[in-house]
Amino acid sequence: MKSESVSPERSALLTLQRATHATLHLIATELVDLDLTASEINALANLADGTGRTVSQLGAAVGARPTTLTSVLDRLERRGHITRGTRAGDRRSVLIELTESGHATAGLIKQTLNDLERRALDGLPTEAVAGFYAVLDALTREGR
Repeated sequence: MKSESVSPERSALLTLQRATHATLHLIATELVDLDLTASEINALANLADGTGRTVSQLGAAVGARPTTLTSVLDRLERRGHITRGTRAGDRRSVLIELTESGHATAGLIKQTLNDLERRALDGLPTEAVAGFYAVLDALTREGR
């Protein structure tokens, strides 16, 4: 897409920010019974695949600096959703892993996100959804 074809009246990035805020509100409403913050939900969603991550890796995935992520991890650890341990071969690196309750909670979060996405995208043409993901991928690459 050429930059001159982008309408100054309609910014994709501003629209994305609005959609993000609306989606975060919807997620918080759907998951209110978990009594988790948006940051905690984001961290657990990014751990839902069951793969342990270092604080740096998780920070990159959730869009937070490791120092900012520390308080989120403290709360999740107090609730029994995660453990922090050392990584094999690198005792300086802290590995974040889900506990049994963390797996259950992360699974519920992931299912809720999948359900919300399915409802939002239902009825859209396949090409439109593919284009949407292409734009998100391009923006993600730009941000790295």
